[in-house]
Amino acid sequence: MELPPRPTLFDFHGVSMTKYFTDDWDNIQNFKARPDDILIASYPKAGNTRVSYILNLLYFSQMSPDRKDSFLLPERVPFLESNVPGFPSGLDKLNQLTTFPRIIKTHLPVHFLPQSFWEQNSKIIYVARNAKDTAVSYFVFDRMNMAQPEPGDWGSYLQRFMEGKVVFGSWYEHVISWWEKKRTSSNMLYMLYEDLIEDIDKELSRLCSFLGLSPTAELKKKVREKALFDLKKDKMADGSKDDVFDRKIRKGKVGEWKNIFLVRQDEQFNEDYERKMTNTDLQFRTVL
Repeated sequence: MELPPRPTLFDFHGVSMTKYFTDDWDNIQNFKARPDDILIASYPKAGNTRVSYILNLLYFSQMSPDRKDSFLLPERVPFLESNVPGFPSGLDKLNQLTTFPRIIKTHLPVHFLPQSFWEQNSKIIYVARNAKDTAVSYFVFDRMNMAQPEPGDWGSYLQRFMEGKVVFGSWYEHVISWWEKKRTSSNMLYMLYEDLIEDIDKELSRLCSFLGLSPTAELKKKVREKALFDLKKDKMADGSKDDVFDRKIRKGKVGEWKNIFLVRQDEQFNEDYERKMTNTDLQFRTVL
């Protein structure tokens, strides 16, 4: 099957988007969430896949313990707003789900989320990752994903990332607005990717407490062993070009940005970061 051409970035109600996430906007906004739905929200390349993998293990691993759960994640955890021609849309996949709870993925900014998630008090897990690692991971992803706009070279991409001129808009606005929403939403859990990598036992306990789960010691051991899988070896999660740039990236690790950022780029990024994060108490770690 011939792949569709790379889409063009455009301003959509103040957020940089592509048609693959906006063409079916009315149906997305009218999506009927359920009280037992679990939504995993994040900016792109911030840990959504890893948390989806964990939830898939917690809820469904006993259904068929011998299968490779990660290969089925796109079907098990539909991407709500995805609508790429030639592929089932996220809404289509959600309508076909027969398992409960429904675990749903989104990258939407908080003000774009369908209101039914709040009205139904669905459980929402937001995953945030430090900006530097997110930028590098997003760049590598965009190089190999033809459903994303052409990324160009790293230097120009980093500048556009800082300006919010990438799909789903500004990282700063995304993580901060979801952080502020958490203050008034008891149905939300805000997770930091770096905390998950550093101490999975602690974060798994937070997650299970939030979801009201009491997994067996055996299941927790299984999740602990599998959840920190090497994304570079996972066929579902990796598909980047095999060149010098991509070989420098240790998929999913904290601090991989240090292999790519030039000194001047790091200085400029830090200055811009300090300005944009001045009025929030949300803090990230870029190394462990």
